[in-house]
Amino acid sequence: IYQEYFKFTAICGPPSCISPADIVVVAMYFVLVLAFGFFAMWKANRGTVSGYFLAGRSMNWMMIGASLFVSNIGSEHFIGLAGSGAASGFAVGAWEFNAILLLQLLGWVFIPVYIHSGVYTMPEYLSKRFGGKRLKVFFASLTLLLYIFTKLSVDLYSGALFIQESLGWNLYVSIILLITMTALLTITGGLVAVIYTDTLQAFLMISGALCLMAISLVKVGGLEGLRTKYMNASPNITAIELENNITYSSSCHVHPKPDSFKILRGPLDKDLPWPAFLLGQTPASIWYWCADQVIVQRVLAARNIAHAKGSTLMAGVLKVLPMFIIVIPGMISRVLFADELACIGPEHCMQVCNSKAGCTNIAYPRLVMNVMPVGLRGLMMAVMLAALMSDLDSIFNSASTIFTLDIYKMVRHQASSKELMVVGRMFVVLIVAISIAWVPFVVEMQGGQMFLYIQEVSDYLTPPIAALFLLGVLWKRCNETGAFWGGIVGFLLGAVRLILAFVYREPDCDTTDDRPAFIKDVHFMYVAAVLFWVSGLVTVVISLCTDPPSKEQIATTTLWGLRNRNQTENSKLSQLSVETKNEKTINEFTLQKCYIDIVVDYFKPIYLKCNHGCNLYFSIVFCTEVLHMYNSHYNAKYYRFFVLVANALPILCNNISDVHIIYN
Repeated sequence: IYQEYFKFTAICGPPSCISPADIVVVAMYFVLVLAFGFFAMWKANRGTVSGYFLAGRSMNWMMIGASLFVSNIGSEHFIGLAGSGAASGFAVGAWEFNAILLLQLLGWVFIPVYIHSGVYTMPEYLSKRFGGKRLKVFFASLTLLLYIFTKLSVDLYSGALFIQESLGWNLYVSIILLITMTALLTITGGLVAVIYTDTLQAFLMISGALCLMAISLVKVGGLEGLRTKYMNASPNITAIELENNITYSSSCHVHPKPDSFKILRGPLDKDLPWPAFLLGQTPASIWYWCADQVIVQRVLAARNIAHAKGSTLMAGVLKVLPMFIIVIPGMISRVLFADELACIGPEHCMQVCNSKAGCTNIAYPRLVMNVMPVGLRGLMMAVMLAALMSDLDSIFNSASTIFTLDIYKMVRHQASSKELMVVGRMFVVLIVAISIAWVPFVVEMQGGQMFLYIQEVSDYLTPPIAALFLLGVLWKRCNETGAFWGGIVGFLLGAVRLILAFVYREPDCDTTDDRPAFIKDVHFMYVAAVLFWVSGLVTVVISLCTDPPSKEQIATTTLWGLRNRNQTENSKLSQLSVETKNEKTINEFTLQKCYIDIVVDYFKPIYLKCNHGCNLYFSIVFCTEVLHMYNSHYNAKYYRFFVLVANALPILCNNISDVHIIYN
């Protein structure tokens, strides 16, 4: 398998596609990214677990929003999303618009619970919400497997496709160089370096992709020209047969579909059946957007809840762009290169792109290398490299966080902060090695549309996790026993379906498909719907048949517990206001001075003590809430009470329960 992989040669390699100016632009990009990364490393407080893994919880909404966007839009999107656009049209854009709503679910429902529960990782949240260790270990292990065998390896393969298409470099030399640079920033700088470089890469990515979209649209006569020409973008079958001495099979569909410009399609459509998307894919995507460490870890780095919500709003706005800067260029690429992207059979496809399943995956790099002018071509090469590196650094940081805090710390209870950070960095090296070794197998297993391959594998494994997190956050009665067995049942059913999908693999288009009907005729999104609802039902039934969770478990780990706590605090504040209504209030000038004194004199020392190793993040959250609630009640007694709390918390608080004790 490795020998066959090394035989892959660049379709458009140097010197016909690359000029010295392009190489200079790419080199400047690498220098700029490294400079940003080292600046972040210099600025960051990397001496604590919070500083390394959560950027000291100090990031603003714009940087987090940009990081969310580029963490999602990686090289597999530029390759896979554009490839699916070339193959089937607008349908693949549904994932992008669906993400806009799910990002707001993250920001307005899940993140407030995560922040107030004080967790670093998603397995840690499960441990706090349900108690015990088995759910935490189960989820952490499954997440790491998904990262290694879908995200990392697919990213490396998609990046390799572009490198082969543009530079003609040796595959593994290219991969190792990119991974080395990415891992260097992640290992040394932590999440701060990741977010800083992501911000730069977001600017490069959007700018370059917009340039390509504009230039390519001009070549096909705008959107109206695309609509007409795409429907006629079929290969010249006769010329291809004569030139390559091959025979075309009518079972290989090479013509555009009549509904190519529709997003949601009929219930039996092979690309995007709308009932399956709404009932199966949407719940399954909740895992990615609301419970995946790569995404959630960035939002947890926000300086407060307001910045966290703002970041999801910004990322939602940016998620409108991929339809225009990735999917539409992919469709344009098919118009311009129909004889290659719409290859007429396995033999022809092997000659074009070394894949029997199809060649639409090369749509975006082919467009870049043949449409962009000198200089801008180098910019787009930098954009693709930026997408690859941003995806890799996101996964490196999140995977090391999960392994270090959720698995290693269970074995080494007394591990110091320094030891945890060293172990996290070493784990990055390990998963890099495994991912590189897995790349050739991804090449063999993936079909003609990489993006749908990623979604299919994920949809067999993630729906039970989505059901578990939804019930955990929204339903107080959900307990550990129900959640564990609901997750196990869903995981086993999904694993069986995934194994069957690999055993009964889709045959070449010119071969009779004799797979069982439940494999070839049931769309993977319908399977995801069954897994999600079965897991949820098992969880609900078992939870109702067993003891409910304790009040302490749901006090800060559920949405309703959070609301009840806020209502209780507001009630106590109202009572305190009545008792002191006859006291002399502070005038407006003194009130403004109180704000300044509180922020400068109390928040800053607390924050500094947090960075010196104490688990005092909760004190900051608590003081911020008190300030907000006292906004309309300020008087001297309230001010003295606030001063007392602000001074007491850094000394007395070790966890969130201490905060409640002091408050009561």
